[in-house]
Amino acid sequence: MFGPTAIEPATGGECGMVLASIEMSRRSWLIVIWTSVTDKLSHHELAGGDHAGLLALISRARDRVVRVAGGAPRVASCYEAGFEGFWLHRILCGAGVESLVIDPASLLVNRRRRRAKTDRLDAEDMVLALLAHIRGDRRALRVVRAPSVEEEDARRPGRERARLIKERVAHENRLRGLLALHGLWGVDLGDGAQLADLVGPRGAGLPAHLGAELERELARLTLVRGQLKELAGAARAARRAETGTAARIRHLMQLRGIGPETSTILVHEFFYRDFDNRRQVASAAGLDPTPFDSGRMRREQGIAKSGNRRVRWVVVEVAWLWLRYQPESALSLWYHARVGENGRARRVMIVALARKLLVALWRYLETGLVPKGAVLKR
Repeated sequence: MFGPTAIEPATGGECGMVLASIEMSRRSWLIVIWTSVTDKLSHHELAGGDHAGLLALISRARDRVVRVAGGAPRVASCYEAGFEGFWLHRILCGAGVESLVIDPASLLVNRRRRRAKTDRLDAEDMVLALLAHIRGDRRALRVVRAPSVEEEDARRPGRERARLIKERVAHENRLRGLLALHGLWGVDLGDGAQLADLVGPRGAGLPAHLGAELERELARLTLVRGQLKELAGAARAARRAETGTAARIRHLMQLRGIGPETSTILVHEFFYRDFDNRRQVASAAGLDPTPFDSGRMRREQGIAKSGNRRVRWVVVEVAWLWLRYQPESALSLWYHARVGENGRARRVMIVALARKLLVALWRYLETGLVPKGAVLKR
């Protein structure tokens, strides 16, 4: 999730700075601007989505610094990652503004039981954290790695498929529940059974309103199933394409226990970005530990659960499949040696196995190093 900062060290040709923070909502934006020629924070309110007005505000602040300092200042902005995504980040970068999308949880807050919290205070805290970050304070904030338009668009089929599967299950359960109310069990209307031919235990047909509801529910189920087939065909075609992403997906599928859907999600959601070490891999998936070690109190609080939750869910599922299809691998032997006969420890240790497996898959994709003892498909 977190990538390298978009702010580079200041160069000798820069004269001052212009920093802006944006507190965003659907109705309005609150912008706080700080410049190096004054110690004051200027506050401005714009209509939600008014990116042209935001660029105009930044341009006017830049012109003021140019008049005072006599040279081109450094211009940077930040806003919190959230519902709005990265479209504003791309507009700001295209306009020559150094834009940072920051993790909201990384901003330090007052630890008092009761503290004042307003959009105005939050925007002021953001711009001051941005200033500290530029001056070298790495703990001031954490920067989210913004994907490109192509990388973001590649995730859409997998996420849509997950939603459609939930809808399909809901429609199927609803049909079974409605039929069970009249004593009809084991009837699959998707196999070509006709509603008019259904007869209850008393020998009577279905009531009129129930039949109409079943028809509408069946129509929605048919639509969802058709869309799932369409997505599956498009995914197969994408995996056969001669692209770098498709090659990584096929390379990951060579490991026994990892199928096409799993490898597609891992590549599009996680392995599209670069990592420097295994700690970054675990942290980006939220699988890194969170120890509490203060004075005499020492305990483990579990995993961080930050980053991409879809990747975290998928890699835990892959860990269970790894134990089944790669029983002789070093990771599976490591797991069984620590779990033993303790049934409760299985669900705890599977998370540790998922973290180790994710790091091993990253090394496999980057260097071609096959996990020790793992078997490839024929």
